Amino acid sequence: MQFDQLRRRDFITLLSGAAAAWPLAARAQQAAVPVVGFLHSASLEPNVNLVAAFRKGLSEAGFTEGQNVVIEFRWAAGQEHRLPELAADLIRRGVAVITTPASTPAALAAKTATNTIPIVFAIGGDPVALGLVESLNRPGGNVTGISFQSVELLAKRLGLLRELAPQATRFVALVNHNYAFADTVVKDVQAGAAALGFPVEILYADTIGDIDAAFAKLGPDSALLLTPGPFFTARRTQLATLAARHGIPAISGVREFADSGVLASYGPSFPDVYQQTGIYTGRILKGQKPGDLPIEQPTKFELVINLTTAKALGIAVPDKLLALADDVVE
Repeated sequence: MQFDQLRRRDFITLLSGAAAAWPLAARAQQAAVPVVGFLHSASLEPNVNLVAAFRKGLSEAGFTEGQNVVIEFRWAAGQEHRLPELAADLIRRGVAVITTPASTPAALAAKTATNTIPIVFAIGGDPVALGLVESLNRPGGNVTGISFQSVELLAKRLGLLRELAPQATRFVALVNHNYAFADTVVKDVQAGAAALGFPVEILYADTIGDIDAAFAKLGPDSALLLTPGPFFTARRTQLATLAARHGIPAISGVREFADSGVLASYGPSFPDVYQQTGIYTGRILKGQKPGDLPIEQPTKFELVINLTTAKALGIAVPDKLLALADDVVE
């Protein structure tokens, strides 16, 4: 009898110990799943397809959200002053990698916040000049990613704009003062214009009202370059509507502007850039050091022309440009 009682007592103790151990084992397994911090200047709504491309890149590298990786998203919703706070929050979360696709201010905020957690960026500037990495071939430190040089791209857009709107005698660049790199954008625009041999006027728009006021200053002889920044990206529909209303041919670096009604866009394929960022993030999760991964260039650039807008503006798009276009909107 005593033996049976002893066996029952031991069995109950064993069960109790196992029951206590199960949650610990589950927590340990959950803790082993790496967490990727996704830090961005803008908001989710206009970037849903790009987030899907990032997930695709992660998947190609062997990581599927919800299975063997967790993604923690932090969106600044155009309020770039919040980026340091959001970066710090991701660090407290214990992320294994921070990724900052297509957001130079986010990359700099992450770099300032940590010199140990790996960071994967995608930026439209020179990462060496910005102090993000030591060199393009061997970045060193904890940062690597994808870079597309903005001077050459802005010059290319200006050249395309002149070909699309040969009647224009006044070329204007719309710049957002609050964009963290507005001064650099202005210098790049001026350098691109000088290389092409014609002047470009700078107009600033920092509020919705400023956008309306800027278009009121443009006439039928004007053509417009829309410069980078989350403020303009979030208001691309308003910009396209105003360009149509005032009869202004305009070009951007983001294809969603052309999809929204702007005459044209030329720049890297952002789904491809986000996918590249996801692949690099996956490689780091597998153990590669960011300092050993060279800075990559975008693999695809695309020219998109909105033929519906061209027709409304009375523009006959040259056959040469139609042949070069990766896509047309009709």
